[in-house]
Amino acid sequence: MEKSKVYFCKEITPENVVKMYELLGKDLPGKVAVKVHSGERGNQNYLRPEFMKKMIEHVNGTVVECNTAYEGARNETEKHKKLLEEHEWSKYFEVDIMDAEGEDLVLEIPNGKVIKKNYVGKNMKNYDSMLVLSHFKGHPMGGFGGALKQLSIGCASSAGKTWIHTAGQELDQYKLWDKVAEQDKFLEAMADSAETIVEFFKGNMAFINVMCNMSVDCDCCSVAEDPCIADIGILASLDPVAIDEACIDLVRKSNDAGKEHFLERVESRHGTHTIDSAAELGFGSKEYELIEV
Repeated sequence: MEKSKVYFCKEITPENVVKMYELLGKDLPGKVAVKVHSGERGNQNYLRPEFMKKMIEHVNGTVVECNTAYEGARNETEKHKKLLEEHEWSKYFEVDIMDAEGEDLVLEIPNGKVIKKNYVGKNMKNYDSMLVLSHFKGHPMGGFGGALKQLSIGCASSAGKTWIHTAGQELDQYKLWDKVAEQDKFLEAMADSAETIVEFFKGNMAFINVMCNMSVDCDCCSVAEDPCIADIGILASLDPVAIDEACIDLVRKSNDAGKEHFLERVESRHGTHTIDSAAELGFGSKEYELIEV
């Protein structure tokens, strides 16, 4: 079986993000959703819209997000809209909070390990393809955040995020912390939900991970640790499993002393179990060819 191709360059610039996308040879058809992380209020590490601008304009995309399932500036539509303005996403792009109103879109997961349904923002049905622009970093619960997190937690509605975190026990965000799942079940639920987004777009997807500002904390944290490891580069692939696996491998191979702190976060949360579970579901592969450009 042919290995998935993952393109990699060390110099992090807006122009190189576009270059890496073009190397994929993938024209995203129709109306393009661009999944980003808008950044919690107070977070210092998220990728700014100015950095993403050339790439998003290149595909004539609409920035898409969903509301969160925890207290903060993004768990309700009006607050989230205000933050998108404060962080200047609305200044540069058309922005769509996909679960802003109406009932969620429910996607079936017949082969799901833990959950059999995924609840996503209903506006996803308005798009023909998706570009997933991920800031690769750590995460307090998932261990790390990359393409798979963007597909799962990122595309889930507020209720859907609760559903994933509780491994299918609860949809009410205000009961989230009462029913948080056992860790590996949560990670498997992330893999299950990620599969539904890949299936939904039927191959009309591309993935870019930017390895910079790598804190052990996610961009969803209003008070996040400062980055602990030097910037590594930009990766691009058509395979969300391969691109996240490649990022983890690059951290492991790094000579930066800060990698131990980063990897402790990943390993203490069993973070790579999400990658393993996604590979077992078959919508991506851990076997990849890293092509440095």
